[in-house]
This record gives sequence, structure tokens and C-alpha cells, in this order.
Amino acid sequence: MCGICGVVDLKTTPVVDGAVLRRMNRALHHRGPDEEGYHEAPHVALSMCRLRVIDPSGGSQPMTNEDRTVWLVYNGEVYNFHQLRAELEARGHRFRTRSDTEVIVHAYEAFGVDCVRRLRGMFAFALWDAARERLVLARDRLGIKPLYYQQRGDRIAFASELKALLQLPDVGRQLEPQALDLYLTYGYIPSPHTAFRGVRKLPPGHRLVLERSGLRVERYWDFVPAERASRSLREYVAELRGRLREAVRSHLVSDVPVGAFLSGGLDSSTVVALMSLEGAHPVRTFSIGFREAHFDELPDARQVAERYGTQHRELVVEPGVAGRLPELLTHFDEPFGDSSAIPTYLVSELARQDVTVVLTGDGGDEVFCGYEWQRRYEMLKPLYRLPAALRARAPRLAGLLPAGPWRQRASGLLTDVSLSPSEGYLRRMTLFGASQRRELYHGDLRRTLDGHDSLDALRAWLDALPEADFRNRMLYADTHFYCPEDCLTKVDRMTMAWSLEARVPLLDHEVVEFMATVPPEWKLRGFTSKYLLRRALADLLPPALLRKRKQGFSVPVGPWLRGPLYELAADLLLDTRAAGRGWLRPEAVRRLLDEHRDGRADHGHRLYALLGLEVWARQYLDRVPGSAAPVGV
Repeated sequence: MCGICGVVDLKTTPVVDGAVLRRMNRALHHRGPDEEGYHEAPHVALSMCRLRVIDPSGGSQPMTNEDRTVWLVYNGEVYNFHQLRAELEARGHRFRTRSDTEVIVHAYEAFGVDCVRRLRGMFAFALWDAARERLVLARDRLGIKPLYYQQRGDRIAFASELKALLQLPDVGRQLEPQALDLYLTYGYIPSPHTAFRGVRKLPPGHRLVLERSGLRVERYWDFVPAERASRSLREYVAELRGRLREAVRSHLVSDVPVGAFLSGGLDSSTVVALMSLEGAHPVRTFSIGFREAHFDELPDARQVAERYGTQHRELVVEPGVAGRLPELLTHFDEPFGDSSAIPTYLVSELARQDVTVVLTGDGGDEVFCGYEWQRRYEMLKPLYRLPAALRARAPRLAGLLPAGPWRQRASGLLTDVSLSPSEGYLRRMTLFGASQRRELYHGDLRRTLDGHDSLDALRAWLDALPEADFRNRMLYADTHFYCPEDCLTKVDRMTMAWSLEARVPLLDHEVVEFMATVPPEWKLRGFTSKYLLRRALADLLPPALLRKRKQGFSVPVGPWLRGPLYELAADLLLDTRAAGRGWLRPEAVRRLLDEHRDGRADHGHRLYALLGLEVWARQYLDRVPGSAAPVGV
């Protein structure tokens, strides 16, 4: 696992000052504290910082081929590298190391830019082919590992995180207004956008190729979900069990200690159970809990830990952890509003005391159909048969309920009844709706964003399969949008902040492709989510956990913002620095704070997102003149 960065310019040499390249690399030191590596030559400068996991003594980067014409910097793990190595050796390739990094170099020599299709794992890499004067940037299929870039004519600068690109003198810190609108819509900024004008994210499952003939960004992977069964339920169950075991087995390859996050939910429990079956004894497990019982899953995690005899460690999160928000949020480099980053950051800190690698259960909700919005569609489906005029009246019923959070939730449900399934899904994925954002924005920002529909970013994925069963359309959109842009971004940044490598076996692309062959009624059966997964794991997990509804790795941010964190939030969000940015109307922010404090509405997640925006602005926009690094809050 590494942080990578570099610059390629087909017209200019040298492409970057050596001191700047080293600043870029050292900005990524947390991703790879064990060693640094550099390659500087005409038209290219590559660098990396390495976390030694596979072949600690021999896998140094940049990695090159025999005649030193192909150079690679790479972040990730290729789990089928032993099989690929054997195939490449049979073709005559000779290896100097035991690392998966060298396998990518020779795979490129054998298969060209299509080598990326042969890799099974998580990765983001930059490969320079000096003979062809070709740069290849690639990102894994599901977007587990990040990659950012900036293009200026024939020059490409790239990095694992934005903070490295910001070390370049000509990469500015101008906020992209549309990115701000996207952030307040979703709570994160989806690719290819970033918070900074002119900087892009390479989307998941894409590669970028720069040559003398020009630059192209192309998608190399996708899946199409099946509508009907091609085999029996029993056969699907048996194959899923086998594929999950094989995926976990492949993800255990390591030359350093491996553990697992154990949240107490179905997905992480599945991973821990399969790790135990594959002989990882004892599994080292790490859990986070809360004083607030509604949010605490530690009792469920303990059941699984006891069943499999894991070496188990726990940490209970207190509201005072909010004092670490600036420290935590700086690792995202752009606004990030998912409060579950807090426990992820803390459990990563805990795990890094014992291990260098953890397996997690991320991706299970997208692959196996586990989200609340997927179940809600099934619940509302009979009501969609009612006349549209009758359904349009449903939201009025919320006015008959007493004020408070329950009324807010009921209002959302009744609003969904009045909408089409597509518009209801988009509403549920939205943090601030269009009217709420208009109410928040100052007039100048509102005018700048006139005509921008931030929902188009997600709507494009939902509409990519217009004739498919709507359950499949939601899963497809969740997998391509919410999962990489929110969930995997959170896990990557929070684990890498502690130099901890996180692996996600439930998002092994062969598991994802197999689950795409499963019809929707065996993913979500009635109101039972993850039906096929529950069948496949029936003998491995406690019955109560198999019956349990999804709780989610969530934080009691709502109660905290009514109590111990209210003053902190009010001080930051209503400060003259925040008002002076000219983005948000202070009176609209004050209204959200007051409604939440008084219990008239639950704005906890919205207020946390606004906090994330303000903390980011102070770190990355309010700079000391001449400083290359963010200033504190």
C-alpha cells in the first residue's frame, strides 16, 4: 500500500523541480511511512511512499522492467498476482522480486493498456512507457483506491490525494461552485469533480492514457444485473458461499499482521466468520461502540468474537471526540459530510496498534441489497398502483402529526408515496434538497448555480438501465456512485491516516459480477434484505444476527448536536469568517441550528455536513500567505 504522485509533460523537461516533487511525496507520508522512492527522467517525474505489506524487502518502487523503459508507481494489492506471475513466466518474463508490483510491469509488457483487465484487486497506478512516450493512469473497478489529476496542455500531474497536488505552485485553491452544490446535495463530491477548479478525480473502473496523439479517459469495466434466474436458489446459495470463501482467502495474502473491523452487522461478521474458516486463527477484531444504546452494536460484535474466539478489542466513543474533527477532516482534502468517518477514524487508530492490514465488510449493502431505501421501495410498491392524483395528496397528511423528528420521518415517507420510484430514490439520497439549498445560498452563489442540476450526477447511473427492475437500478447506482464516492472514500482516508491498509473482500469484482447474475427477488425478498447472503451464511452466524435489521455504522450526531456539540457548531457556523465567504446565509444556518436544538426537526446530518464544509474551508482556503500547507481551524 502506498501513496503515489508525479508529473508527466510531453513537451517540457525537467517537468517539475525536485524539491517540489519531494514535497508532494511527503504530503502522502501517512499512506506509506516505510520508504520513499523517486524516478526523474526526461518528460517524467514519479514518486511514491510505501507501506510494506507484500515482499517487504524486495517490492521497492518505482518499479521498472529489465531495460528500464517501463516505470511504475502503484497503490494497492493485486490478489491474483501469483497466478499472473506464473502465466507471465511461461511467456518468458523474468522476475527479480516476489512483489505484486512487478507483476503489473510485466503484465503491461504482455497485454498493453488492457493489462488492467487482468488484475484482481484494489489499485491505482501510474505507468510511464518511455519508448512510446505514454502515461497510463488506472483505477480499480469499484473505486477502492483514489487517484486525482490535473491536466494543463501536454502536462499531467497526479496523486493519491489532493494534498500532494496542492504542493504544485500552479495548482490553485479556487473553489468550484458546482462542487459545492454537489457536496450539499450528497454530503460528498462525486467523481470526476473535486472541490478545486481544474482538478479531477479519475472515476472508478477507468483508465487515462496520455500520448503524443492526445489524451483519452476510457471506462474498462462494468456489469449488467440479471432480471431472471438462470439456476436454482440452492445453486446460487452454494456458489455464493464458495465465492465468498475464495475472495476472503485471496484477501488474506500478506507478509504483515492482518485483522478485521467487526461492527456487529451482517457484512463484517460474514468476513470475520470466513476468515476463521480459512484458518486465520486467532482473528484480531476491532469494534467501536457508543454510550447511546440505539447506536451501539458492541453486544452483537461480541457474540461473533466469542463464537470464533477472536482477539477482540473495543473502544467506546464519547461526544468529546468532536474536538478531533479538524484532525480527522483534513485527510479528505475536500468537504466530506459522512459522520461515520468519526468511528472509522477511531477504530483505525485502535487497529493500527496491533496490525498493518484489516479486512472490512464494506460494499455488502450494494452487492447484496441491504439499504433502507431499497426496502422502502418494496414497501411502497403497492401504493405506486394508486392514481397519481391520489398519491399527490399524501404529503398533506404529515401536517396532521405533532411536530418533531417523527413528523419529519413520516413526511419523508409520505413524500415518497407522491413521487415516482426514481424521484423518490433521488430524494432519499439527497442531504439538502433543491429548495433547501436555494434557501441556504447567498444570492450571488444562487445566480452562479442557475441551471445546474446536481441530481444529474446520480440520475445518470439510475437511468443507465431504464428497462431494468427498479431494485437492480438502485443497486447499480449505489455500486457506481454512493459506494465509491462516500463509503470507500471514507474507509480509504480514515485507515490510511493511520498507515493502515483496508481490504474489502465483499467488493471483489468476481463476487460483484456473480451477484449481478442473481435476480433481484433473491437479493431483496419481500422486506428481507440480503436474502441470498443470509441463506449462504445461515450456519456461520448467530440466529439473532441473521434476523437483525440493518443498523448502519452511524454516529449519534443528532443528540450530540442538541447537547455538548451545539455551542461548537453554532460558534463555527455563525462566525464572521463563515459569513464572510458569501456562500451561505447566516439566518438560514441559524434556523437549522434552532430547529434542531429545539427538537422541531432532526438536522443532525445536515449540520454535520455544514461543519465539515466550514472546517475544510478554514484548513484549505484560509491560508497563511505563502504557506504551502493548510492552516488549522
